[in-house]
Amino acid sequence: MALIRKRDTKPELVVRRVVHRMGYRFRLHRRDLPGTPDLVLPGQRKVILVHGCFLHRHDCPLGRKAPRARPEYWIPKLERNRQRDVATLEHLAALGWRALVLWECEIRPASIESLEQRLGAFLD
Repeated sequence: MALIRKRDTKPELVVRRVVHRMGYRFRLHRRDLPGTPDLVLPGQRKVILVHGCFLHRHDCPLGRKAPRARPEYWIPKLERNRQRDVATLEHLAALGWRALVLWECEIRPASIESLEQRLGAFLD
């Protein structure tokens, strides 16, 4: 667990590069917002959350993978992560922020064009 980074992950760095290349400027990891979003665009009141598929239980094959070591610990923990993510999105919406959740499996080198289109649609 100590090796799992909270920020500056590879998918997050890819998203940062794409958003910056599109001409947007942003803040990182604002602690005063629920869930400490990865990218914050304060002028537009929009946030981007980059989630790992396994830890946040995405519906892709990596997210459906069951933990083999200590499942009695990991399964409830992963479910709490999922519940916390839902609560975070609701809290951000209540505060007037629009949120975009990007999954690790969507941020692959082969899918950068679709990522740019999705980010462009969200940010414009």
